[in-house]
Amino acid sequence: MDDTFTITNGTRTNTPRVPFSNIKEALLGKRYTLSLVFVGETKMRSLNNQYRKKNEPTDILSFPYEKTSGEIILNQNMIQKKSKLFDMTAKHYTAYVFIHGLLHLKGHAHGRTMEKLEDTWCRRFNIPIPQRYTV
Repeated sequence: MDDTFTITNGTRTNTPRVPFSNIKEALLGKRYTLSLVFVGETKMRSLNNQYRKKNEPTDILSFPYEKTSGEIILNQNMIQKKSKLFDMTAKHYTAYVFIHGLLHLKGHAHGRTMEKLEDTWCRRFNIPIPQRYTV
């Protein structure tokens, strides 16, 4: 791992074995400085409330800081729960939401174009394409 990509685990659970560095480099490039942080549900709820005004935990938050730097925050408990909605393993869903977050850092918004890009990158990294659902 180089100094443009750091992973911090602020939980008691192990981080999943996902090729985070390879995926980051493919989507954002070697020079993009990314911090990936794993947090628990309480911290994620607080961040989601602070930045999105939603008083509930979520699986991922993305924060672009500059054109070439940002941070992704993941909550494995929510990922575990939500992976079942997509009929995916927690490991595969973690990789999928990481790709999702990276696309947000590149400036993409939710919608069909973003879904097509997610599918393309999932195929590239042999991640099953999620069964999308509507809520």
